[in-house]
Amino acid sequence: MAFPQQVRIVEVGPRDGLQNEPGPIIPTEIKVELINRLSAAGIRHIEAASFVSPKWVPQMGDAAAVMAGIKRHPGVTYSALTPNVKGLEGAMAANTEEVAVFAAASEAFSQKNINCSIAESLARFVPLIEQARAADIRVRGYVSTVLGCPYQGEIDPAQVAAVSRELIDMGCHEVSLGDTTGAGTPLKAKQMLAEVTKAIPVQQLAAHFHDTYGQALANLYAVLEEGIAVIDSSTAGLGGCPYAKGASGNVATEDVLYLLQGMNIETGIDLQAVVQTGHWITRELGRHNGSKVAQAWGECSR
Repeated sequence: MAFPQQVRIVEVGPRDGLQNEPGPIIPTEIKVELINRLSAAGIRHIEAASFVSPKWVPQMGDAAAVMAGIKRHPGVTYSALTPNVKGLEGAMAANTEEVAVFAAASEAFSQKNINCSIAESLARFVPLIEQARAADIRVRGYVSTVLGCPYQGEIDPAQVAAVSRELIDMGCHEVSLGDTTGAGTPLKAKQMLAEVTKAIPVQQLAAHFHDTYGQALANLYAVLEEGIAVIDSSTAGLGGCPYAKGASGNVATEDVLYLLQGMNIETGIDLQAVVQTGHWITRELGRHNGSKVAQAWGECSR
């Protein structure tokens, strides 16, 4: 299959990137400015918040205030993670047009992460998805540990396909395939995708690859070659997974954009603006910028 001519970037930095940030709670105005800068750079899908219990995810406790504070650009989707019906109701009250639900391809990871089996987690989503669709809110599904689990090891691609198919059948318009530990390699990524696309058209799939082992860009190239045209990424490589030992951040949006530009694949995004945004947010957080492109270009990007 040929490479896609255009790729949609789903920017997950404001949610996946910030939710596990240690230290003090990040001010709402910083989150709002991050989202506004990203949409001004041309990113058309931003995962902006997570409607979860502040007890469990303190950094996302101001989700409603963030959604109320952002400047909404026409044509930009501002989505939120909603793990349960209560979260969905919060997202609906905040005028969220798309929500996301999470499942795992690993039984062990599901138990460690949300204290229930895969089947139980999927069953919990049924009323949420029904309620969302009744309100004309799109639902996106995530499947984690698609290329390996920190507790279970290798994951059968058929299991990834089965969970992904269930999410589509329940009403998700798209499923994002997550390499939670970043342990995947290009061949494994291709093999996994080959199995999943027996059950779901590639047009309904996205890649959400972490860069723990430095393989994310290679893995993305491999699945782009197979027709994937939606990529999740995080500005400055922010984020990680608290349930996966050693799992560093998501692949950096800047690095993905540089790759796609070099392949003449359109994104509609201003790479320089994203680089500048990555430098700004990492200064605000007092942390290292995980983007190789941002490091190479420096503060005075071209």
